Amino acid sequence: MDLNQFETVIIETDLLILGGGMAACGAAFEAAYWAKKHNMKVTLVDKAAMERSGAVAMGLSAINLYLGLKDGKNTVEDYVNYVKTDLMGIARDDLVANIARHVDSTVHLFEKWGLPIWKDENGKYIHEGRWQIMIHGESYKNIVSEAAKNALKELGSNGQYFERIFITEPILDGDRCIGAAGFSVRDNNFYIFKAKAVLDVMGGAVHIFRPRSVGEGLGRSWYPPFNSGAGAYFTMKAGAEMTCQEVRFVPVRFKDSYGPVGAWFLLFKSKATNARGEDYMVKRASELKKWAPYGTALPTPANLRNYLMLLELEEGNGPIYMRTDDAIKELVANMPDEKDAKRKLKELESEAWEDFLDMTVSQALNWAAHNIMPEENPSEIAACEPYFISSHSGASGAWISGPKDLASDEYFWGYDNMTTIQGLFAAGDASGASSHKFSSGSFTEGRIAAKSAIAFCVDNIQEVAISQETIEELKENILRPLATFEQHKDYANDEDVNPNFIKPKMFMFRLQKIMDEYAGGANVGFKTSKPLLEKGLEFLQYMKEDAVKLAASDLNELMRCWENIHRMWQAESHIRTMLFREETRWPGYYFRTDFPEIKEEWKCFANCRWNPETGEWENYKREIIEMNK
Repeated sequence: MDLNQFETVIIETDLLILGGGMAACGAAFEAAYWAKKHNMKVTLVDKAAMERSGAVAMGLSAINLYLGLKDGKNTVEDYVNYVKTDLMGIARDDLVANIARHVDSTVHLFEKWGLPIWKDENGKYIHEGRWQIMIHGESYKNIVSEAAKNALKELGSNGQYFERIFITEPILDGDRCIGAAGFSVRDNNFYIFKAKAVLDVMGGAVHIFRPRSVGEGLGRSWYPPFNSGAGAYFTMKAGAEMTCQEVRFVPVRFKDSYGPVGAWFLLFKSKATNARGEDYMVKRASELKKWAPYGTALPTPANLRNYLMLLELEEGNGPIYMRTDDAIKELVANMPDEKDAKRKLKELESEAWEDFLDMTVSQALNWAAHNIMPEENPSEIAACEPYFISSHSGASGAWISGPKDLASDEYFWGYDNMTTIQGLFAAGDASGASSHKFSSGSFTEGRIAAKSAIAFCVDNIQEVAISQETIEELKENILRPLATFEQHKDYANDEDVNPNFIKPKMFMFRLQKIMDEYAGGANVGFKTSKPLLEKGLEFLQYMKEDAVKLAASDLNELMRCWENIHRMWQAESHIRTMLFREETRWPGYYFRTDFPEIKEEWKCFANCRWNPETGEWENYKREIIEMNK
């Protein structure tokens, strides 16, 4: 590929939104409103296409964050306490509360735009659990993205969005972020985006650890396999302070096809048992007391539910089953009328299949391929490989400013959701310490961050400048894998086996092997220790050295090269922060065999920062401060 064919395209804007998922859609929707008032430009750049971009790409069967504040049954404080308990005490009250107090209005917008929400005979939302409401959500992302695009279109020439452009690098002017660089995955265009403020909502990361599904199942993931850590890489590379990088999420899912289990536990009231039919949550209840006060709280934190399941497997009591058959039978057992019972059974069967057809079609296919009828047969469940997502039950992301009315002085530095880098904002999976946002909360946080970012633009109206030297340096670095391949491709007759370069897929396999074996992956029971982590860090340094030899034969492989560089940075920050936190706070997500207990002195945030000036990593504690009442 002739690199001289690459055209440099420069786009100037006021607010630059990076990403296309739920947080990005929320940001675009809100930013358009405030930009119109101040005659500002808003530009959104998405790696994919907004209609099917991000964690809601395949759809959802439930909105997992809705308080119903007008009903008076829940409060913002209730939700903050729930989130803190589920994360074993590690959460920013101010950030969680800021999302929770605004999220209901977001859900009502979704319904206004056409999202079908389940309702009872009185017109009330049907709840899956205390915080969850059921939806017919196959087209959830389409509906929300259409509203976001329409909002940008209403700005006329001041609103625009670009799709199929992969953002790889932040652009800085001292301690301020003034743009981003990337390339089109469809044509030979290199992009420079200049902006007064940048909002990072590019998503979390998967495929850093070796997946349970290998071979033909490699790309299967409950979280989208195309989310590769761009959100964290962008803030880290800019020099922003990061938080909770040791916190990974290990979801329990239906085995092999990764179908979520939430509806079965909450809506269908199903139970998980070992192969002997024993309810291990009851059988091992005494184990939870060791992790008090979190282990004795209700509901039991997700990581501790995982932990009890893993103990069963270690004793040879697997497989673990979701008793779908028993759940459905119990739901119809107490109906005296036979016709009503049959009607209810048919209804439950339909809902069981729709749960997956709405969001994880591969699970429905798996059932069909294995002759599984959920009303008659139980299904295996298993803990997946670790993911990095702060919008769900994880918390990794940038350390951001909270709202002035809720945050302590230590947590507030001028603009909601701004990172420690001037002009760089984060939301969704890119912001940390504010778990359990899910789809509605991510959209809401995108709105909060966008409004704040527009305020920053209003306060900083001076034009930003990027030198031609900087542009050429970025272009050379980003396109280097193409040049490397072109230079050495004729050395061997198999382009995948060449001593002069490494292809992105092999690079990813190498990263996954390191993380799985040394950083507590699924194949070692999520266990690790200081010697293992230090060895893994040593191997990661070799990978960083070899990353300059990544090679790409086309634009798709160029994207894969940069995806894996992003994954590698997320992996390093994870190992370094796990080493720093000398305790086991999240058994079931990972277990430090050398520090097997929870410690009061580590009830704090373990933060880190990569220093762009020195190239060195720094780790430090940040105090957990209750929000202002």
